[in-house]
Amino acid sequence: MKRLLVCLIACALPVLHAQAAPKPAKAPPPPDPQEIVLRHTLTGVPLDTLATLALRFNDQEAKLKQGGGRILLEDAQGVADKTHLPHLALFDQDDAMAVFDTRPRFRPLHQVMEAGKQRFDAKQFYPQMLDAVDDVAGRMQGLPLALSLPVLFYNKAAFAKAGLNPDLPPKTWWETQDYAGKLRDAGSKCPLTSSRFAWVHIENVASQHGEPLVVKNGKQDQLALNNMVNVKHLALLTSWHKSFYFIYSGPGREGDERFASGECAMLTGESALYARLMRQKPAFPFGIGVLPHYDDVYGARPVQVLPEGAALWVLAADKKPEQEVIARFIAFLLKPEVQREWVRATGFLPMTPEAMQALREAGGDPSLLARAELRLSSPKRDAARTKSGFGRSRIRNILNEEMEFVWSNQKPPKLALDTAVARSAPVLGGLPESSVTARR
Repeated sequence: MKRLLVCLIACALPVLHAQAAPKPAKAPPPPDPQEIVLRHTLTGVPLDTLATLALRFNDQEAKLKQGGGRILLEDAQGVADKTHLPHLALFDQDDAMAVFDTRPRFRPLHQVMEAGKQRFDAKQFYPQMLDAVDDVAGRMQGLPLALSLPVLFYNKAAFAKAGLNPDLPPKTWWETQDYAGKLRDAGSKCPLTSSRFAWVHIENVASQHGEPLVVKNGKQDQLALNNMVNVKHLALLTSWHKSFYFIYSGPGREGDERFASGECAMLTGESALYARLMRQKPAFPFGIGVLPHYDDVYGARPVQVLPEGAALWVLAADKKPEQEVIARFIAFLLKPEVQREWVRATGFLPMTPEAMQALREAGGDPSLLARAELRLSSPKRDAARTKSGFGRSRIRNILNEEMEFVWSNQKPPKLALDTAVARSAPVLGGLPESSVTARR
């Protein structure tokens, strides 16, 4: 009996122990992903490509043990309260008022990358890509994700009809004048038009011929838009306008549609249009050439052009977790294979030599890539442009207003440029928009 009692007690101990053992604690649920809103102005294939890349990044973030982030795309056209800032925005500074109803301040990109503990070296970028978004100290303010070069598009069928070589676009402005005359004689009602006029025909013409955009007047910066080359060029365009060789389409991208429809035989505009035209397959064969220059100006450097377009800016990201996700997203976008996919789909410029090499290995057009690399590799010239910030777009607005007086024969070219310089002085001095008044 005693032995049976001991056995019962011994057998019961494991059961009692099991009943008394505390239940294992449930693992805490994973933290919600840090959402980052990215406002954009993209449509079509560029939007589809960005959405695909954002989804891939989000999947990558979901695998992080400490909890990742999520990029949410927001179409600027569908935003009711545009003054409520997103974390990120991909936009052209010239379009700031349409995207935000204001010109918001941004957080310098180099600070965000440092806060997010992501390796980031401005030297990895092409000099001209860096120059488009850096400050006076060479520190990157935004990511030059959707930039273009100024180029010349031309209608090969219209060239052939006018007796011009369809494989030989004009290389100088004097040749462009000759071509425009022959196109006009052959029946073209719009031999030449332009998109983004101020960027192409003021800033880039000055840059190609070694003329600074900003000079020192004592200790103060002063615009030099009214230099001899710009006055000469605008006077030439004015004579073309009167002869119907050049048709002004507007200050923005209005000329793109007139060329794509076949209405205009030549267009100066953004290189990214090439990818869109290749997808749309217009009813005529077209070619792309370099932006013409003046071969009678001493020291002209046709390759010294200024890339411009939409950059990725950090706006409302004050919290460290937000900055960490943004920094990882920027690092993701800079991967050569990601850049290759983005550039091939959109036609925007590769930001780094590594991305350019990835495009070559993927079978990109060697001649176009070599031409782009030559221009992107050109050394920075600090006085060639105003630095990144919304002052640049305000100055362009002033220029575009003054150009309207030229096309309507209310002002001669030099007076319009002189007036633009005077009106832009408060902008360079950092004064608010209300202080910049029109002078007619």
